[in-house]
Amino acid sequence: MLKKIVFMGTPLFAVSILKSLYQNGYSVSVVYTQPPQKSQRGQKINKSPVQGISETLKIEYRTPSSLKNNTEEYNYLKKLNADIAIVVAYGQIIPKEYLSLVKKGFINIHASLLPKWRGAAPIQRSIMNLEKETGISVMRIEEKLDSGPICNSYKIEIMTDDNSETISEKLSTIAAEKILDNIDNILDDKIEFKEQNHNEASYAAKIEKTEGQIEWGETAESIIGKINGLYPSPGAFFTYNGERYKILKASLALGRGKIGEVLDNYLEISCGNKKSIKVLEIQRQGKRPQNISEFMLGSQIKKGSKLSNA
Repeated sequence: MLKKIVFMGTPLFAVSILKSLYQNGYSVSVVYTQPPQKSQRGQKINKSPVQGISETLKIEYRTPSSLKNNTEEYNYLKKLNADIAIVVAYGQIIPKEYLSLVKKGFINIHASLLPKWRGAAPIQRSIMNLEKETGISVMRIEEKLDSGPICNSYKIEIMTDDNSETISEKLSTIAAEKILDNIDNILDDKIEFKEQNHNEASYAAKIEKTEGQIEWGETAESIIGKINGLYPSPGAFFTYNGERYKILKASLALGRGKIGEVLDNYLEISCGNKKSIKVLEIQRQGKRPQNISEFMLGSQIKKGSKLSNA
């Protein structure tokens, strides 16, 4: 008899995992995802990527704005009597009273090597913190955030040219493959969950847009980490003559000058540790992204410009 699976997820990261379950014959009874959001100007309603794939695959989906004190959803899940719930970046806390409604529990795929980087932005924080590796953890949800016992973790290296987008894609691909064996073993009681070492926990707080501002007095490595960690959104930026410039891609360089000084006409910028970064792709406020050669043709930023004073 097919097992009943509840899937909870919202962003693109979760899509390949839902598709993997569907394509491998698992019975996803219902999908929960965040409700559609209005665009900034309110002219368009944006469905979550998981809602989009659920519609394509013709899987029933539900989009409650909150599960807390939500009698309708509580009763729905209770009546469903599902075997297991898979949670992937859903974006809502699962209330304590829900956790007993599913026979084998709520299983979370978290994008870090727990107990490191519990919370909302584990991929961004690991890159911004200049970590050498990250991964996914398969854990059972408990009342406290990302603190439940783990059955498996899978590591990958963070390469120097990786950013949040590429790491997200890599981790999503691994999760889509590994979740299949994990589900089977959990359903058959053939897997052991081990407590996390809570003393080693760190917290990946939600990213605030203001964190993207580049301080040229920081080390070149830290600035690269910020650029890569915050790509593609909200992005790392600096302001010059009242205009905002978002750096999309950059590499380490060895030029030396005053902090925030532009060292050449290809936007190499001196940083705080007597090193520099070389900007490779950039986006001027309100404009499209450009490679640096194209950007510098019409730019007011030239060799000798002082970005730290702008």
